[in-house]
Amino acid sequence: MRLFQNSGLYPAYIPRLRGLTQNCISFVSQIDVFLGDRFGACHFLKPVLNRETAAFFTNGDDEQLQRRWAQEQGMRSKVSLASILLAQIESHRTEVFYNLDPMRYQSDFVRSLPGCVKKAIAWRAAPSPGADFSAYDLVVCNFPSILEGYRQRGWHAEYFSPAHDPEMDAYAANTDRPIDVLFVGGYSRHHRQRAVILEAVSSMRERLNVVFCLDRSRLTRLAESALGYLLPLAAHRRPSNIRAVSHEPVFGRELYTMLSQAKIVLNGAVDMAGRDRGNMRCFEAMGCGALLVSDQGRYPDGIQGEKTMLLYEGGGGAKEVIQRALANPVALDAIASQGKKMVSEHYSKTTQWADFVCLVGHF
Repeated sequence: MRLFQNSGLYPAYIPRLRGLTQNCISFVSQIDVFLGDRFGACHFLKPVLNRETAAFFTNGDDEQLQRRWAQEQGMRSKVSLASILLAQIESHRTEVFYNLDPMRYQSDFVRSLPGCVKKAIAWRAAPSPGADFSAYDLVVCNFPSILEGYRQRGWHAEYFSPAHDPEMDAYAANTDRPIDVLFVGGYSRHHRQRAVILEAVSSMRERLNVVFCLDRSRLTRLAESALGYLLPLAAHRRPSNIRAVSHEPVFGRELYTMLSQAKIVLNGAVDMAGRDRGNMRCFEAMGCGALLVSDQGRYPDGIQGEKTMLLYEGGGGAKEVIQRALANPVALDAIASQGKKMVSEHYSKTTQWADFVCLVGHF
């Protein structure tokens, strides 16, 4: 199978990536550095991570990267990013196009794919009102309710899961974990439910080492600026306890390092997720050997309360679960170990690839 996997960059990650690739002069060297940093690796398929010759990977929204490839191929300088992506697919003689960025490259793009492409598959794990994925042969994610919404729109949709990145194993082996509770994620007006949990847990900072690595929204950053304090934006500012434990966001191997230094990783679904759970942080936290403490909901197979992780309900519940876990380090380590074992075995890259091949064969 000649596989082409396209992804996209998270805006807050770009400064780190630019620093890592500043001395890279070719498209291939930039891709090697990006994949080596493991940002988003839970979603990248085994042939991509193994750098197999039949697999091609790019970030189709990375203008610097894509224009480097276009320059190397002798394409004109003003060509669009969509045209570059199409040229890459044609040059690679792609048979299966797997797109992690379908909001940017919707059905109109799929209809323009060269004839060598036999199947086009999109990953999308969020409600997408107004989006058109009808030209894709299949839309996949690991949130059943979202998949059902796609089916109701007449699209083929199937369950597909992130996977354990084997590079996490070395991080999981770390036993020096000075951080009692770590949270890594976004903070914005879309995270009201999450903000309540973070405020409750941050109130434990006087007796615990609580660390939040927050990617603040533009509105939150404005609200907390000198100008913002002159504007009616108080509702968008972080409470004082949250600000006291907040640090800059972390990505890639820097994220893995932080996870490997934490006893507990706190997780909380965004408001739009409904009862479905299983965001990438679950896989990353367990994969790096921390105890996952997450909110009640419907989780993927194997992610089970009191066995491979712990569940809470509400801010008070989160504090209670964290206190109980830290008071019993033997039980904490046992559940964390079971979580690591489960995610590395049940959600291996080999299994993920086999599932993908099966999906391709059915559609």
